[in-house]
Amino acid sequence: MPELPEVETVVRSIAPLVGRRIASAEFRCLRILRGGNPDAMAARLQGRKIAGVKRYGKLIVMSLTGGGYLMVHLGMTGKLLLGGEAGKHTHAILTLDRPKGNRREMVLLYDDSRQFGSIEFSEEFPKRVARLGPEPLEVRFEDFAGAPQGAHDPYQVAAPESDVCPRRGQYLCGRGVVSSRIHPQAMASRIRPDRARRLYDAVGRRINGGHRGGRFLDLGLRGCTGRKGFFQFSHRVYQRTGEPCVICQTPIRRVIVTQRSSHYCPKCQKRWNQAAKRYVVSGVATFIAVPFCSTNDRRFRT
Repeated sequence: MPELPEVETVVRSIAPLVGRRIASAEFRCLRILRGGNPDAMAARLQGRKIAGVKRYGKLIVMSLTGGGYLMVHLGMTGKLLLGGEAGKHTHAILTLDRPKGNRREMVLLYDDSRQFGSIEFSEEFPKRVARLGPEPLEVRFEDFAGAPQGAHDPYQVAAPESDVCPRRGQYLCGRGVVSSRIHPQAMASRIRPDRARRLYDAVGRRINGGHRGGRFLDLGLRGCTGRKGFFQFSHRVYQRTGEPCVICQTPIRRVIVTQRSSHYCPKCQKRWNQAAKRYVVSGVATFIAVPFCSTNDRRFRT
């Protein structure tokens, strides 16, 4: 299933379509239209220009001239392809006008083998999008750092459910935890400010850098040009249980966080146990002699 960085990759790939006019539209599957009329939707799209393309969470929204928004949700197996021939899983075809100096029309295809995605058109801004919270890249660090205060859940659980940054998702939060060297079971309310800054920057890098060459596309996913992704070849911990860490050569471990697997390096991502006042490193508890230390002391926070 495409995650947030992968959807961002798709959005930046089709950004050159801004300014192009939709010459015709064809919809071949009623299921992806969620009850919409294919002929009526095609007629409403014809002749309109694409004014902008933006990602909201995992939703792709194309704003059109003269009003109107075309919202695309890729679901599990949905793909937007530029050019190429329509196949048996092609459920929507947008034919765009010819730009100056180019004799060929541009075609944008929507492929979805399992048909869990959707395409919806509305004259007003989609209510489904309006209900979403702020984008991860739009959240200030002060709000980001203060959001999980008082949360007694791991960051990977607390962050996606917070009102300040609900669109990150556990996948993106997990990637940020690895890059900022935070234990996957670390309590969100006890992350030190310096590590919160590293985490904030890491999430931004994951989103901004994901569009380069399909970095955030797995082999099962294709970019808009049809090229397969190769992101899994750069995994540092994910699905590498027992393999050496790429930094310190310590064997990678797997732990369950709210019924989901998380992989981590026990040396690079140390966990601080507040109750026992000890660091847990590679399964060995290292006690620290601080007899009168308060559990709220920032020096001993994760």
